[in-house]
Amino acid sequence: MSGHSKWHNIKLKKGKVDAQRGALFTKLSKEIILAAKSGSPDPEANYRLKMAVEKAREFNMPQENIKRAIGRASGGSDEREIEEIRYEGYGPHGLAVVADVATDNRNRTAGELRFLFSRHEGNLGESGSVAWMFDSVGILDVDPAGKSEDAFMEESLLDGVEDIEYEPDLAVIYTEPARLAGVRDDLRGRNAKISDAYLGMRPKTKVELQGAQLSAALAFLDALDEHEDVQRVFSNLDFSRIPAESLA
Repeated sequence: MSGHSKWHNIKLKKGKVDAQRGALFTKLSKEIILAAKSGSPDPEANYRLKMAVEKAREFNMPQENIKRAIGRASGGSDEREIEEIRYEGYGPHGLAVVADVATDNRNRTAGELRFLFSRHEGNLGESGSVAWMFDSVGILDVDPAGKSEDAFMEESLLDGVEDIEYEPDLAVIYTEPARLAGVRDDLRGRNAKISDAYLGMRPKTKVELQGAQLSAALAFLDALDEHEDVQRVFSNLDFSRIPAESLA
């Protein structure tokens, strides 16, 4: 099973319950801003924005906040511009990590991430330092909606799909990066329940950790994920044999 998607969804649900954690709304607002900047400010004409708005509503973000974020993307405020940056490095026990960040102050964010890596016995690297260990892919998180693995596979093996990882509560579909939108639209035409669709990173090989090493790696990934500027975290940790309760 794709550890990143399952782990990330667990973290989002945890944030939904933890109402006092304002960082969740900050992350959702930034995704709305970046999505609106990438295309039309109309969610019906901009799929990335539509997904961002739907996710914000799922986590009970007020409509006023959503409108404010869209307005900020079009220059409707005096706040500093949000930009996307990708950081790479090594976490504890040689764990390779890629973090996609949205920030209005790259110097501050770089300093904070450098400290975070160091505090967890890792090192923030230069651009390209670990990216070679990953493939760029399109990623769709899909609810199988009660379908068996065979039925889901048969329905989802479309042109452009490179791989599918199935679990009853979450399936992850990997596509060629340029085919992500096409596969997404084809799946929507089949009434698939898509919870997320984005360009991401998939490790070419995975590292299996256990015991104290696994705990240290998960603590590091949690700390990265909880930073308000970090939108997504990709690593080469093998989640397939990690009990679900360890990810909560």
